[in-house]
Amino acid sequence: MKLVEFILTSCKFPEKSISNTIHLLQEGATIPFIARYRKEMTGNLDEVQITDIRDALKKYEECIQRQKTIYKTIEEQGKLTTELQQVIETTFDLTLLEDIYLPYKQKRLTRGEKARKLGLEPLAKNIMSQRGGDPYRMATSFVKEEVENEDQAIQGAKDIIAEWMNENFQLRARLRTIFQRKSLVTTKVMKGKTEEGEKYKDYFEFAESLYKIPSHRFLAIYRGEREGILSLKVQPNKEEAIELLERFFVKSNDDCGQLVKETCKEAYTRLLSTSLENEIINEAKAKADKEAIRVFATNLKQLLLAPPVGAKRILAIDPGFRTGCKVVCLDEKGELLFNTTIFPHAPQNERDKASAKLSQLVQMYKIEAIAIGDGTAGRESENLVRKVKFDRDLEVYIVREDGASIYSASAIARKEFPDFDVTVRGAVSIGRRLMDPLSELVKIDPKSIGVGQYQHEVDQKTLKTSLDDVVVSAVNKVGVDLNLASPYLLQYVSGLGPGLAENIVKYRQEVGAFKSREELKKVKLLGNKAFEQCAGFLRVRDGDNPLDNSAVHPESYSLVKEISKKTNTEIENLIGNDTLLNSLVAADFTTADTFTFKDVVNELKKPGRDPRKKASVFEFNASLKTIADVHLGMKVPGIVTNVTDFGAFVNIGIKENGLIHKSQLADTFVIDPSQFIAIHEHVLVEVLEVDITRKRIGLKKVK
Repeated sequence: MKLVEFILTSCKFPEKSISNTIHLLQEGATIPFIARYRKEMTGNLDEVQITDIRDALKKYEECIQRQKTIYKTIEEQGKLTTELQQVIETTFDLTLLEDIYLPYKQKRLTRGEKARKLGLEPLAKNIMSQRGGDPYRMATSFVKEEVENEDQAIQGAKDIIAEWMNENFQLRARLRTIFQRKSLVTTKVMKGKTEEGEKYKDYFEFAESLYKIPSHRFLAIYRGEREGILSLKVQPNKEEAIELLERFFVKSNDDCGQLVKETCKEAYTRLLSTSLENEIINEAKAKADKEAIRVFATNLKQLLLAPPVGAKRILAIDPGFRTGCKVVCLDEKGELLFNTTIFPHAPQNERDKASAKLSQLVQMYKIEAIAIGDGTAGRESENLVRKVKFDRDLEVYIVREDGASIYSASAIARKEFPDFDVTVRGAVSIGRRLMDPLSELVKIDPKSIGVGQYQHEVDQKTLKTSLDDVVVSAVNKVGVDLNLASPYLLQYVSGLGPGLAENIVKYRQEVGAFKSREELKKVKLLGNKAFEQCAGFLRVRDGDNPLDNSAVHPESYSLVKEISKKTNTEIENLIGNDTLLNSLVAADFTTADTFTFKDVVNELKKPGRDPRKKASVFEFNASLKTIADVHLGMKVPGIVTNVTDFGAFVNIGIKENGLIHKSQLADTFVIDPSQFIAIHEHVLVEVLEVDITRKRIGLKKVK
């Protein structure tokens, strides 16, 4: 099977689009670059579609590599036939390839292998042929040395036959289908684990069809089994499975046929059942992983693209009770100006002193907005701040602080603030998140941000790849200020990476601010390919060329010059001139294809536009302090903190988050909650259930 043909089995795109995308990927082009600047080659495929092609390409390469390994191994054994070679070369499913390879794998000393060493394979072949005759009379000639009697010879032959059945790839494929479609997931609590496993109470005596079980439930069960709390079985109806074996292998009603029939049951119970159960559990786990990772990636992208307040002077508070609230003041670039600690809450209760200090800092450092972490003592600190009489109108924001403690203890934080402790770094991170969530969150391992679903259970390599894709996509979607961005943000720009990002920052420190994109070529080790990939995503504000502060790629500057010449308008006057730009027709210009022309014109209308929304102020219901204050029927404002495949968690201003089950998100049937609600969304919710004992709150999204 050729590469494009293979990719077409999973990606239903035009062949030309697939071929060109493969070519671009193999040349080293990044997904954001291809999606944004090579639309004419891909037929306007988006990032998701290009990612699908990339992943299919990887699978194809894995299959080819595995085919070569299997081919070589069997050839070295002298067992490779023309027919087998053809089967291997035309199989592009890794599971089926392993089925084909199974009979040729080096084995430990199995029961069947022991029987072979005793010379019983000819007897097994005679019985398996089912051509009549008495199997015990056949066995007589094999009774010698370690084979003491006919029964022992027959059992040895059956052990060999059982392994043949287990290694038959056609049977395994059919049986696998039964496992996939008809298996039942059953769990029980392990003996003596009832108290320890209380959180898995719902699965102490549980059964559900594998075909229907949602990913979050399977991952919960999988975790419980790994922790030794639950036993897990995934099996179809045993009789139905054995019947399949009998239809496949039993060819007669004679005595040999009866032995083969008995062996079908032994082969299934001893070999096939366990083998396929493990395989199907792994397959279900991979499927659940994929869904959990999809949910995580969707949430992460929404979080990374959360609205920024922009370049403002920020006072940030990392709240706390006993240890006080750490307060920092930041300038418009996020540089630390001042830090201190106030103690407005118990046990010190220095509210007046804390209020006076905050008022003083706001005035002294010309503060424009206040950021308060949403963790412990967050609500209490917000109430304090809102009662302080400042000398100006200030916007007060509640900022998600998940991962701030991870950042504050990281090597990145130590490098940025070597002279300050973790409490100061954490407060700075909260303030910077308000200014620009994307720039700050790229410094933290996405798994620590708190928007995942069973992220520690899923395949970590796949998770990392997916989350890295999300970060790269978000960074390039927004664009990066070449003269202000940290190396941690720059490294995610298309075509760069940690090394080139550091070199860019070093160049800025030694030479000064970049005056143009073209100047990037002077950066150490930044060659033509890297420049091609990164230039369109980097912004140079107030530089020599106004186009450098837009998403127009340098390779399209000639088109803008042609537009300027034909319209007799200076480039500076083209920018933002909607009337003139709307009058342009692609056919009148020769230097670009239709896609590029359209993108360039749209970019000239609003160059360098940030695709993110503007940050908005939010206030919780002041009457809610604890879960005891929450009552049925209440309608209260909240902020969405996490979206899972079963619903959304909402912060309503108390310690416990409420859950909007997906059935309460809309009047229609909801399959994917992320289509109806998003991280950071401000929502109005109605309280449907309050369970103080279990600390659970059920909510409904109000239109």
